[in-house]
Order: sequence, then structure tokens, then C-alpha cells
Amino acid sequence: MELLTNNDNIENQYKIDLNNHQNFENNNENSANSIEDQINIEIDQICVKTLKNEEINNNNKHLLILDGYSLAVEDLVNTSDINCQIKLKDDARQRILDARKFLEKVAAEHKIIYGITTGFGTFANVEIPSDDLRQLQLNLIRSHATGYGKPLEPAKARMLLALRINVLAKGHSGISLENLEKLIDAFNAYCVSYVPEQGTVGCSGDLCPLAHLALGLLGEGQMWSPSTGWAPACDVLKHNGLRPIELSYKEGLALINGTQLVSSIGSLAVVRAENLAKQADVIAALTLDVLKGTTRAFDAKVHKVRPHKGQNLVAGRLRALLHSDLNRSEIAESHRHCGKVQDAYTLRCVPQVHGVTHDTIEFVKELLNIEINSATDNPLIFSDVEEIISGGNFHGEYPAKALDYLAIAVHELAQMSERRLERLVNHELSGLPTFLTQNGGLNSGFMTVQLCAASLVSENKVLCHPSSADSIPTSCNQEDHVSMGGFSARKALKVVEHTEAEFLKPLKSTETLQKVYELVRSVAPPLNDDRYMQPEIQSVISLVRSNKIWTVVEPHLERMSKLESCRPDLLRQEAGSPTAAVLGFPDFSRVL
Repeated sequence: MELLTNNDNIENQYKIDLNNHQNFENNNENSANSIEDQINIEIDQICVKTLKNEEINNNNKHLLILDGYSLAVEDLVNTSDINCQIKLKDDARQRILDARKFLEKVAAEHKIIYGITTGFGTFANVEIPSDDLRQLQLNLIRSHATGYGKPLEPAKARMLLALRINVLAKGHSGISLENLEKLIDAFNAYCVSYVPEQGTVGCSGDLCPLAHLALGLLGEGQMWSPSTGWAPACDVLKHNGLRPIELSYKEGLALINGTQLVSSIGSLAVVRAENLAKQADVIAALTLDVLKGTTRAFDAKVHKVRPHKGQNLVAGRLRALLHSDLNRSEIAESHRHCGKVQDAYTLRCVPQVHGVTHDTIEFVKELLNIEINSATDNPLIFSDVEEIISGGNFHGEYPAKALDYLAIAVHELAQMSERRLERLVNHELSGLPTFLTQNGGLNSGFMTVQLCAASLVSENKVLCHPSSADSIPTSCNQEDHVSMGGFSARKALKVVEHTEAEFLKPLKSTETLQKVYELVRSVAPPLNDDRYMQPEIQSVISLVRSNKIWTVVEPHLERMSKLESCRPDLLRQEAGSPTAAVLGFPDFSRVL
């Protein structure tokens, strides 16, 4: 899914305003040079959608109501849209007020409660004087904002902020309604903090990135908005008519303790993976037709006796997309009597391999839908029974394990695609011109396209090593097991990005999938002679990320699905390959 899809005027590349950084240097002579140096390095690296104040269309605003219980991963991804605004549900406001009232009562009684009247981590046994309780929360944010690496793109930082608002809306963290409203105001003004993407071990929440998120909201560090670019946070807030948050009891801890980085990036990964997997089925069907494969292996009877949900889903799509009397393919008709018995695994086993990827995506999506509506703070406040309990909901093992699994599953799509691509460009396997080019030798055709695909698949293999298999004790062994979930999320998204590229080579289509062929050809003309193809490949990547390939075939698949439900005997027979007749199977083309 393309981020920020509702704003047609959003540019493709975000460019940091160098003048803002110069002003930042002039106005903050004592600031650490490393921050500015790092930002300058990112000028040519950061890729995000540019947002300009004058381009925001107020008529296209859409409102998302947050209550801490009903957010879906698709909703979270859509919060990156410049036209998305959020507000709290009324009952969430009341829960927040009740929790804060109880917390202030407990604080006034000077009881020893972790993170409220004590230090943090190893310092949990250090009691903090009453006069220092507010400073304790401010110190927590400043000391924990120690992340490394390039900053999250504003779109991702906005998702992070939206998710933190959602979990605070559950009313178990003790934040004041006033401060939470300030977070919402910052979101609605598209003001986002400078959040380095590295530095979390995914245990006591994503402490480092969430501390950076909170730091900007305090008016410290840097923030970004459409009208200011990167600038000192205090200036960005002031320019947008916003006031910094002011922390009191537990509010610093409430802002940084939770799994929101791994869950927000993970949500983006799983939504894009879901769109990708559907379109991978379409491309696999297209490739099988071009390679003159048989559809016999996709017969419903074969898959009924191994009833995995994903496998049967993919097999049904292939039956609907490929040759039948209801959906003719001239290519399929051309090899009706070729005598071919069966295809290679990357063609014949598409339902089995793609199917488990679909099932994995469904599993991860369900898990993340729970995680993004969970209270992952510590301690948790239960105002209805007047209890504050220290627990371990901050541990990121659930999303970490799931996202490691997602990376492995999505990688299989890339691995299958690269091998099918090899079959297409290898004349000994396809019977097509070598590297799909005329005048081979003078022209190299798709020679290095396959090399690029092989490179991406190889990188994916390294990225598939589970981050969550590792654990390094931290905080003087107080936090002696960690999830490393932040990297699980980042590498899962990277595998998705690599795999998106695997399905984007401008290949010859079939009559059955003519609309897909025409869609690809609209951005990538046929390759008759060598030319610079990278921009065309990038254009087709955009087709997949925008889900357009799936949009083209979805109406047809829906019709065929209804047909199969009403007349399973008809469609199952019609799915028979022309090749089947020469092997002694019935000639299903004569059924109608």
C-alpha cells in the first residue's frame, strides 16, 4: 500500500530543508554537532513523502476514533496519510480521567510504587523524594533518548505517535488527559519527532525510540512538520500553535514503556506483505501461462485432500485466472498436445508455497491486531479496583517472533519468483529467446535483471535469520531477557521491500491476464533493444505497492469464486489443462 494515498499532490521524495539546519546551527551553537552531521548524511538517504502545508486538502480529512481496543493494522497504516485526523472516544476520555485521579491520590500518599516514587530498572529500589518526582519523569525521557541511525520517515513516526496515543487511550498508564490531548494535537498538525530507528532491544518497551518521540513533544531535540521541515522542536511546536507537554507523576514512563515501534513498523510490513502476496499469485499465474505450464496440478480435488486454508485459496485463484472455457488463453491452446507431463516445483507447487505465506500473514496480522490494542506499560493502573501492578506486558517477544516468521514466509515468495524469472530468461528452460531479447549479443536484454533478483534473494536469506533468537541482558542484568523485536520489524519490512521488487519485471502476459499485461505495459514498454530499465522497474514496483495489479483481477476472481461455489463440478473440470488431454485425461474443453 502506498503511504499517504489520499493526497494526490504529495511528492515522491522528501528533501530536508538545508536552510533549517543552518538556522539550527546558528541558533544553537552549543548543540551537539553529531546530530546535524547525521541529519546531513540522511539528506540523500531518507525517502519519504513530502508534505506541504498549502497542499493539504481540508475537504479530504477523514477522522479516526481511537479507544484503545478497536484499532486494526490497516487503520494504523492509514494514519500516515496527511488527511487522517484522530480523536478520542468519549469512554476512553473517562478511563484516562479515572486512572489519573487514582494515580494522583496514590502519589499524594507517598507510597512506594515502581516508576512513580522509585527509580527505574536497576534503580527500582531507590526511593525518590517527593520534590523530585516530576524531575524524575523529565530525566527519564532525556536519559533514554540515546538512539542511533537514520530517523524514521515522518510517515512512520506519525504511525508510532498514533499507536502510542491508542494504547494510552486504554486508561491503564496514568497519563493526564491534558497531555494526551497535546499528543493528539501534534498528530493532527503533522508534527513528528526525530526518532532514530535503531537502539531498542524490545524488552522494557521500545525505550529509546519512544523517548525520542516524547522528547520532541517536550519541546526538546528536533521535530518535523510540513511547514517547517526539520527544526528545533520548540520552534516547530510554536509555529504550529502547539504547546509542549509538561510531565508529572509517571507520565514519562507512560510515554516510553511499550512495544509501539516494533508493532507500528510490523503493521506496515504485514499490510504490505498481504497486498504483495495476493499479487504474487497473479504474477505466478501469468508466468506459468507464458512458460506453457499445465493447470492440472491446481485441480480442486488435489487440494481438497490437503485442506490448508492458504493452499486452497491460492489454488482457487490459479484455477480462476488460468485457461478454461470461461477464460480462454491462446498460449494454453497452442500447447494442448505438447505431451508435457508435469512442471517444475516453482510452477507446480505455487499453492503449497504461496499458501503457507498467506496463512503466515493471516497469523501475524491477527497477532498484531491484538498487540496494537494492548496495554504494554509497566506498572499498570487499574482504577476500577484501585490497584497498581508491576508486570511484564512490555516484553516484545510476541511481535518479535511473529515478524521473524513473517520475514521467512515473504522471502519464499521472492525465492520462488527469482527461480521462475530464471526459467523465463533461460532459453533451455523456456524455449523463449535468451534473456527475452532480440539480437542477443548485441542486446543483453534481461540478463542483469535476473542478477539483481538473485542479489535481493540472497540478502533476504541473511535477513531471515531470526532477530528474536538472540538476547543480550541489559540494565545490570535486571532486564536479563530481551526480544530484539525492533530489528525483527525492520528486517521484515526490508524483506517485503526486496520481494516487491521480485514481481516487477516487465514480462509478456496472456489473453487471460491481458489487463495485467496492459497495466504493466503502461509503465514498461516491450524491450526490443537494450535501454535503461531501472526507472521502469521502479514504476512497476509502484504498481505493486499501490495494489493496482490486484485491483485489476479482483472482480474476475470474485465472479469465478461465486461460480465455483454454485457449480463446483463445472469450474473444476474447466480448470483442466489442455495438456491433460494428451495424457489420457478427459478433454474438459468440450464440457460446455
